[in-house]
Amino acid sequence: MSEAISRDDVLQVCQELPATTDERPFGPETAVAKVVGKVFAITPLDGEPASVTLKAAPAHAEALVRDHAWIIPGYHMNKRHWVTVTLGPDADGELVKDLVVNSYDLVVAGLPRHQRP
Repeated sequence: MSEAISRDDVLQVCQELPATTDERPFGPETAVAKVVGKVFAITPLDGEPASVTLKAAPAHAEALVRDHAWIIPGYHMNKRHWVTVTLGPDADGELVKDLVVNSYDLVVAGLPRHQRP
C-alpha cells in the first residue's frame, strides 16, 4: 500500500494535466477540474473525510467499488460512469493518482479530435 493522499495532492495532480482548468460552478467550496470544458474531477474543499469524484469506465467502476471499501458509486453522479473516492489512511495514493489520470484520459478520448490537448 502506498502512502496516503490528501485533497491538495489530488488538486495538484489535476492541475498538472494539460489544458486543465479549476472552476467553481457549484460555489467556492467545490473544485471542479475540467479539460476543454468537460468535467473529470469534483473535489469538495471542506468537510472530512476528503473525497474526489472521478469518471471511470462502467466495468472498471464496478470493480473498484467491489474491491475497495473507500470507493463508492459516484455521489450525485451517474453511478455507472463515476466513482467517489474517500481520501484518507485507507486510500492507496498511487491508485488514486492513476484514477485521476484515467478520468482525464476518458474525458479527453470523448472529445472531438481537433479539441484534444
